[in-house]
Amino acid sequence: MFIDESGDGNSPQTRYFLVTVVMHNQSEKITDKIISYEKSLVLADLPNIPFHSEPLLNGHGVYEGISIEIRKKLLYSFNVLVQRLPIRYRTLVYRHSEYGDTQTLASILRRDLTELLSGNLEFFQAFEHVKIYYDNGQDTVKRALYESVESTLSKQAIIRKRTTMTEYRLAQVADYLCTIELAAVKYAARENGGTYDKFFGGIGSFKKNWLKQARRKAIG
Repeated sequence: MFIDESGDGNSPQTRYFLVTVVMHNQSEKITDKIISYEKSLVLADLPNIPFHSEPLLNGHGVYEGISIEIRKKLLYSFNVLVQRLPIRYRTLVYRHSEYGDTQTLASILRRDLTELLSGNLEFFQAFEHVKIYYDNGQDTVKRALYESVESTLSKQAIIRKRTTMTEYRLAQVADYLCTIELAAVKYAARENGGTYDKFFGGIGSFKKNWLKQARRKAIG
C-alpha cells in the first residue's frame, strides 16, 4: 500500500483534503514497465526526474526552468506508465466545510480506511505481510492509517515502510493519482483555473482523457 495526500489536514485554509491509497501485489513485477518508461524519456530527450505533480504543474523545485512544453510531455509520459502498471487505487475526498476540525477529520478518515480494507479483506488476507509505504508526512493520516490497518488486519502482518518520492515509482503513482482526483474535484466546482486548463484542457477533455484513464485503475 502506497499512500499520498493532498492538502493540510491541520490547516483551516485547506478547502479539500484527499488521501490516495495505491495497492500493488508485489508478485506482479513492474521492473520491465519502469525500464520501458525510463527508456521512453531518453528517446524523447526528456529529463528523468522523480515525478512530483505539484512542482511539475507549477514549475517549482526540480522543474524550475523547464518549459511548460517539456513538463506537459513528462506528465503525459508518466500517465502512460500508470496505465501499464498492475495497480488499483482509491482516493478519499474530504471538504473542510464538512469535517471542520482535525479530530473530526481523523475519525472520518479512520472510518473510511477501515471500510476500504474491510471491503477488500479477501485480497489482503491472501498475503503473509502487508507493507505500508508512507512518509509519515501528516500525523492525522499516519494515525488513522495505522489504527485502521491494525484493527482490520493482523498486527503481526503489518510492515511499516518509510518512503520518499525519489525511492519508489509507486509512491509517485499515488502522488499522480491524488493530483488527478483533486483536479476532478476542482473541475466539478469550477475552480480549475489556468494551470489545470494548460495541462489537462477544459472539463470535457479532462474527463474524457485524464480522469477516465485514471479511473480504469480505481476500486469500485
